[in-house]
Amino acid sequence: MEEKNKSNKENNKYSKIKKISIKKIKRQIKPIKKLSKANKNPIISPNQENEWETLQTFNATAIMFDDKVHFLYRAIGNDGISRLGYANSKDGFILDERYSEPVYEHNSISGKYKCYSFASGGSWGGCEDPRIVRVNNEPVFYITYTACDGGLRVGLTSIKINDFINGKWKWSVPKLISPPDEIHKNWVIFPEKIKGKYAILHSISPKILISYVDTLEFKEGEYIKSNYQPGKPDKKRWDSYVRGPGPSPIKTKYGWLLFYHAMNHKDMGKYKIFAMILDLEDPTKILHRSKEPIIVPEEFYEMYGGVKPGVVYALGAVIKDELLIVYYGGADSYVCAAYTNLEEFLEELTKETKKPIKLKSLKKKKNKPNTKSLYDN
Repeated sequence: MEEKNKSNKENNKYSKIKKISIKKIKRQIKPIKKLSKANKNPIISPNQENEWETLQTFNATAIMFDDKVHFLYRAIGNDGISRLGYANSKDGFILDERYSEPVYEHNSISGKYKCYSFASGGSWGGCEDPRIVRVNNEPVFYITYTACDGGLRVGLTSIKINDFINGKWKWSVPKLISPPDEIHKNWVIFPEKIKGKYAILHSISPKILISYVDTLEFKEGEYIKSNYQPGKPDKKRWDSYVRGPGPSPIKTKYGWLLFYHAMNHKDMGKYKIFAMILDLEDPTKILHRSKEPIIVPEEFYEMYGGVKPGVVYALGAVIKDELLIVYYGGADSYVCAAYTNLEEFLEELTKETKKPIKLKSLKKKKNKPNTKSLYDN
């Protein structure tokens, strides 16, 4: 009897420990997402065969034209200079073409060098984080980007669509449109004129700032004044430390869909991606906003093996076959993709439900990212 009681006590003790452990594990494990079948994520990785993109390939902008997704992505190679590479895809996920040479380089306009650029992604100079857009039906693509030119300033260039599609990289003379001796990034142009003017969104924190201009041909010494303060007073929000907008806004029936990246004050080591909808007529008004992040760094290629672990940073978004595809940088080293049904996404976002809006990650087997070029795929 004594042995039996001892055994029961041990079993009860084990059962208690087991129950506590299972409860603890359930709190730690996140629900498994239903993943879409895809070939590869990251979709663009460093290419050891090309010296200009051996170290990092990330932060790609994207645009749909002739039923094909065209990418401009940031690349850093052995010389530490940041340049833009080109690739395209028919389905939006698997590359059909990737150029072996860079398609855009920024030559210094100010002639001054400052070390800020190294902290902004790991390069010693050049151009960073492009955003491509076509305004109305104009025959040109406009590209805003961060220029490592006397600091971190916003550069603007353009290219005729026919030249772009045919690989003739005849870019317009770049302009620096942010003031000298100030640090500015993440400026985007709306894809339509608003009240007859070009609209440039240049800050979303502490409030949305948009400049309306008659032309994008900035004269020498003509700049846009901006104000950016990343901290937010509402510490209850997930996005308590807002960084800036991602891709150019997408027009929907609900308003302008805008993605942005932010950090939480309790988790400053990670960038997360959020979404908001702005009023069509007055984009300074926020109509809807995701209560929780829609893309969170948690995959291997987002958390390990990169220059900035835990950083996801969206610069491209397209609508293809009823899908919203978002392109983002993972750990400042890879180009990744996430997608969802557009209409379902917008409905959830406009209802502002407590349930997080989750984009499905394009995922492959959990092993070390293949840094071999996808050019031959």
